[in-house]
Amino acid sequence: MYTTSTARHVRRTPAIGTVVALAAGMMVTLAPAAHAASGAGLPFTSVEAESATTTGTKIGPDYTQGTLASEASGRQAVRLTSGQRVEFTVPRAANAVNLSYSVPDGQTGSLNVYVNGTKLAKTLPVTSKYSYIDTGWIPGAKQHHFFDNARMLLGQNVQPGDKVAFESTGTQVTVDVADFEQVAAAAAQPAGSVSVVSKGADPSGNGDSTQAFRDAIAAAQGGTVWIPPGDYKITSSLNGVQNVTLQGAGSWYSVVHTSRFIDQSSSSGNVHIKDFAVMGEVTERVDSSPDNFVNGSLGPNSSVSGMWIQHMKCGMWLTGTNDNLVVENNRILDTTADGINLNGTAKGVVVRNNFLRNQGDDSLAMWSLYSPDTNSSFENNTISQPNLANGIAIYGGTDISVKNNLISDTNALGSGIAISNQKFMDPFSPLSGTITVDGNTLVRTGAINPNWNHPMGALRVDSYDSAINATVNITNTTITDSPYSAFEFVSGGGQGYPVRNVNVTGATVQNTGTVVVQAETQGAATFKNVTATQVGAAGVYNCPYPANSGSFALTDGGGNSGWSSTWSDCSTWPQPGQGNPDPDPNRNLAKGRPASATGSQDVYTPGKAVDGDANSYWESTNNAFPQSWTVDLGSSYAVRRLVLKLPPSSAWGARTETVTVLGSTDGSNYSTVVGSQGYRFDPATGNAATVSLPSTSNLRYLRLTVSANTGWPAGQLSEVEAYLTP
Repeated sequence: MYTTSTARHVRRTPAIGTVVALAAGMMVTLAPAAHAASGAGLPFTSVEAESATTTGTKIGPDYTQGTLASEASGRQAVRLTSGQRVEFTVPRAANAVNLSYSVPDGQTGSLNVYVNGTKLAKTLPVTSKYSYIDTGWIPGAKQHHFFDNARMLLGQNVQPGDKVAFESTGTQVTVDVADFEQVAAAAAQPAGSVSVVSKGADPSGNGDSTQAFRDAIAAAQGGTVWIPPGDYKITSSLNGVQNVTLQGAGSWYSVVHTSRFIDQSSSSGNVHIKDFAVMGEVTERVDSSPDNFVNGSLGPNSSVSGMWIQHMKCGMWLTGTNDNLVVENNRILDTTADGINLNGTAKGVVVRNNFLRNQGDDSLAMWSLYSPDTNSSFENNTISQPNLANGIAIYGGTDISVKNNLISDTNALGSGIAISNQKFMDPFSPLSGTITVDGNTLVRTGAINPNWNHPMGALRVDSYDSAINATVNITNTTITDSPYSAFEFVSGGGQGYPVRNVNVTGATVQNTGTVVVQAETQGAATFKNVTATQVGAAGVYNCPYPANSGSFALTDGGGNSGWSSTWSDCSTWPQPGQGNPDPDPNRNLAKGRPASATGSQDVYTPGKAVDGDANSYWESTNNAFPQSWTVDLGSSYAVRRLVLKLPPSSAWGARTETVTVLGSTDGSNYSTVVGSQGYRFDPATGNAATVSLPSTSNLRYLRLTVSANTGWPAGQLSEVEAYLTP
């Protein structure tokens, strides 16, 4: 989302149905699975530098905001000083390579390139020009965007098992990942098309080709503008683009150099942009400037395909009418803000089979500003290393789908996927209808939010500015190596708006750093067939904020395994791999825990009996005995002692309340722990009563049923304290 607020807050590709997987330091193409596979079908194979042979120094893994390794693919990379090299084993037939790298701020240089030990005549330039972005107006941001990408045609074919090495010529270079690709020959000019060169465009890149592009577009209405192989400089944006195809010879051959390609608020549509590259010169993020590949509208029934988009602020920032737009088979690299943002009004838009790396904000976003995005989808995209926000973010909208995407290595302020009612500004259309989140794979996603001082989960459902009342169906999800939690339910604005109607079905969670479910607001979700292994701390963190705002109900739909435990202490955050700590025997287990009751009088709600303030209190519905009050301690404990309190003020006259203590381990089946008896409360002795529990007590849910009160016709409790000690 490129706004002033982010606080607590490819060319021709294989058919969709293939999957990009991360294994053994390599991003590879696999055969289709029974369920539609996650990620884009890519024309390249990526190899991680840390899995290659090197004379340099490996850095990472590191998840700390602001460190170089934290922004690297796999959170690891290889640092080279002068004369050091990293040598990759070629995984597939290739004639080209793209390298993700970083050099120190303010420096430029080059890498020598070797194929099977033979040094190529040309070098690969490297620069910090497009890196080290500062966005001080975004709360929680630090300097970021450390990596960049550089590509080259090798001038020869290499085969699997061949060696391609990169050697520092003097500048320190940190190498992250190499993409090996077999680039097809340049395409021929389509019959009947209008070449921009025929209108005066300069393919050397020296002259200004802006007017030639405009003239070609005007001459080719209803037809095709041809962009031959070459480099073309455009110095001002194009507008009035409609009813035309802009086509290049391939994204490795036809290259347009501009930071603003199309900027128009409306179009009659039928615009098709394909098979060339647009390289920008955006070195800072200025949100008031339209430094985007496409800014505004392409109009209905348009498409963007086979593009290489790099060094822009945003790839596409879409407003106005873009009905039925298809964005597919593109690469979007090194943007200082979003990759693609459907900024309201999108209807039937499909964004599929794209590769995005190193975005400075959400890689893919829908933001329903002014009017809702409806019936639109992000499908089979591969997203790597967004460094200041989410992999995919849905901010409002109606009947939205997020399907079969592969997202890895999110950094600060970011989840892999965020389903949110964060509005940023008005008028905003909250989530409605059915939000479908299906078949997504999230690898090393989720991060610390420095504005909250605690983590964001790999997949986050966030009632930031308003309750979530849409149906949110999360199905067939794989979450691997999340540094913190897998699923998070939160009201990021701190107001405690509920998250409702969430169904999580068919998820596999492996090696999550802290918990499987991080519930921080009131609401409810049903979990079915969710299996977890190697859980770092506990299965569930269930501590709604603000305290006493309500409870979050987790319904077991069956088939769940590996995450039954609950983090026991809402006053602390679980740390990765920490495990559930043994509770302090002197700690009040009930303080701050979710509480409920059969009835309450006015503002005297159940949570006031566990808020740590003896002057506030719960009062049941009057004249309606018996009444019950229940608290969820989070895990089962051998509770031995309860302290029941009323406000200590002398204004509270002495009284006796008749109370039965019940306990449960599952919240459904309760048994009597201490039978009904009267407890005397007297301000002269502190207005407190102690209840001793038998040594055989083992309960998670503590229920107090009040059947009489000599001082008032209702159950009254200002604090209920539960201890492990007798």
